[in-house]
Amino acid sequence: MYYSYFPYPAQYREDPVLIQNLQKAINGEFSAVQCYRRLAELAHPADVRKQIEEIRRDEIRHLRDFSSLYGAITGKPIMPKQTEKCPDTFTRGLDAAFKDEQKTVDFYLRAAEETSNVKAKGIFTRAARDEQNHAVWFLYYLMDR
Repeated sequence: MYYSYFPYPAQYREDPVLIQNLQKAINGEFSAVQCYRRLAELAHPADVRKQIEEIRRDEIRHLRDFSSLYGAITGKPIMPKQTEKCPDTFTRGLDAAFKDEQKTVDFYLRAAEETSNVKAKGIFTRAARDEQNHAVWFLYYLMDR
């Protein structure tokens, strides 16, 4: 008798689209965590800095959730890569963050629709809601400039 090390059935482990979407999400979240640290450092009013730090904590949670799911499905850890360069000014950072969050919402919703893995659907959908909320905050700060 064969016992699997993986908590997911073979059909999920052999889903290359889900695995590719998780890799993209992990790298995107990792990049956001790095850039939002810099953006928080550039933020002047304390309330703005605090909100960006809260957004960054959400991104860390997303990174953890996606990485955990990736490990459970593939049986191996992933080493995230920073795929985007962080802007060097606060205004450029807000603009880049707003655009990235909006694109990420669309990507996460599409990824949720493409998979039959219930856990992945939930993680992508929850992250999409958070990303939309983040986009609203970044747009608010952009319009306030």
